Amino acid sequence: MSEATVILQMICPDRSGLVSELAGWVAANGGNIRHADHHTDVGAGLFLSRIEWTLEGFGIPRQALPEAVCALAERLKGQVQLSFSDELPKVAILASKQSHCLFDLLWRVQSGELAMQVPLVIANHPDLEQLCRGFGVPFFCVPVTPVSKAEAELTILRLLEEHGIELVVLAKYMQVLSSGFLERFPDVINIHHSFLPAFKGAQPYHRAWERGVKLIGATAHYVTEDLDDGPIIEQTTVHVSHRDEVSDLIRKGRDTERLALARALRLHLRRQVMVYRGRTAVFA
Repeated sequence: MSEATVILQMICPDRSGLVSELAGWVAANGGNIRHADHHTDVGAGLFLSRIEWTLEGFGIPRQALPEAVCALAERLKGQVQLSFSDELPKVAILASKQSHCLFDLLWRVQSGELAMQVPLVIANHPDLEQLCRGFGVPFFCVPVTPVSKAEAELTILRLLEEHGIELVVLAKYMQVLSSGFLERFPDVINIHHSFLPAFKGAQPYHRAWERGVKLIGATAHYVTEDLDDGPIIEQTTVHVSHRDEVSDLIRKGRDTERLALARALRLHLRRQVMVYRGRTAVFA
């Protein structure tokens, strides 16, 4: 296992000398910086920074770091997030009947590509139980109907709380989460089978085929109350031609969906994504 690192993400009002001040703070405490990425949004007057340094030998003890970085953020009048590379967040995957994204994520976790734990998979149909059993992941079926939607969401929220879940991934869940759900659990990543903002909503491949597009894609984004309109993390594309039927677009699209979702999740887990003003800065 690689050496543990500290990851600091900061958003604060822009001014001169911020790069030097942040790097100097790390250096003054004996930190060895491994990665440093910065961005200035001139229009918004904001400075974004992601700094990662080795934990071993750092002058501030791990348990005291949250208080220390909060004091730093207060001095810079900014917002800060602190993470450690050796932490394995607990992630719940929500699915429906389609298996390609779920299988891909579970395989990547098993092979060590995604640094996370999957304590459970929740689906609104029982079709994927055997797949989860093969990976040794507990499976819960919570059916959803227009009448039972509110009750189903309460059941899901209870399961998330019981398992200490920090992030939810919608791997072709095919259900719209209510505003009430997102208020209680806002940390959700979704995969949408189109190159957003084109073809939002249902059956994007059918609508893309009708328009005769030559390029289709998939978009992984954070979920908000506005359907398919959350901050975009990752997008992938593939070419199609006039010879392709809807079934070909769906087949090709599944590959883009798997790749976009896996890439987005890895970026999120590595704390390389920063959300601000309804959009993202991705330090890849």
